[in-house]
Order: sequence, then structure tokens, then C-alpha cells
Amino acid sequence: MAQGYTYLAGLILSLMGLALMDWRHKTAFTINKKAASLAIFIPLVFFIIWDVAGIATGIFFRGDTSHLSGVLLAPEFPIEELFFLLILNYSSLTIFTTVSKVIAKRSAK
Repeated sequence: MAQGYTYLAGLILSLMGLALMDWRHKTAFTINKKAASLAIFIPLVFFIIWDVAGIATGIFFRGDTSHLSGVLLAPEFPIEELFFLLILNYSSLTIFTTVSKVIAKRSAK
């Protein structure tokens, strides 16, 4: 694999790991696909708008690294950013639902 795709590959593997944990422990999509999709994609849109605003004002920029693929979805917006934001939202959802389950289980005792 070319070095330029290592970060993207790591992000994809991380998403796959989250999906496996979701399936195994029934934390998000395995409980309610529609609610999980909304809980991930609504914040995703917010963060994309946030990134675009940051790029437009010159606060955010891509930078030079050999670990990025070079595939840009928009100026200064690499494809890796989209996958990172997906991981951010999916992991937040799975952490929230897992903690909620633990609290409910402890309260039931």
C-alpha cells in the first residue's frame, strides 16, 4: 500500500472495528438503524459546515504530509476528514449507548 493511503486505511479499519463492536454489543445500528443514522449524519453535516467555515476563514488547512491520500472533496478538505468525522460521531454514539446501558444495568440492581 502506498504510504499516502495509510491514514485513510487506518480510518477505514477503525470504522470497521466500530461496526464489529456495534454488532457484537448491540450499541447503535443493531438496535435502531434509523435513529443511529440520524445520530451520526446530523452532526456530520454540522461538522462539515464547521470545517467549510474554518477553511473559508483560513483557520483550517490541509497541510503537507505523506500520510494523506491527496484526494480532496473540496479545496483543503481531504477525504480523510470525512472518515474522521464519521468515526468521531459513530464512536460518540457507541460510547453514549454503552454508558447508558451500564448505568441502567446498575440502577436495576
